[in-house]
Amino acid sequence: MSHKRQTKLVHEGEYVAEVEVRLIESLEGWGPYLSLEDARKLDDVREALRRGDFMTANKLARVYRLTPVTA
Repeated sequence: MSHKRQTKLVHEGEYVAEVEVRLIESLEGWGPYLSLEDARKLDDVREALRRGDFMTANKLARVYRLTPVTA
């Protein structure tokens, strides 16, 4: 079993968060996959963004506000 770091994006409303997770690669079964801890981390960030709790979201990820670009 090997691990690989990757950044996952969580989009909620006008915000997006970059969450660092570890992908687990295995020769058996489906892969790569997230650990339960990293899956919960993604869920926690998404829920914090929904509530507008940016302090919690910032503890777990890098949070950005999206602004539309007009041409």
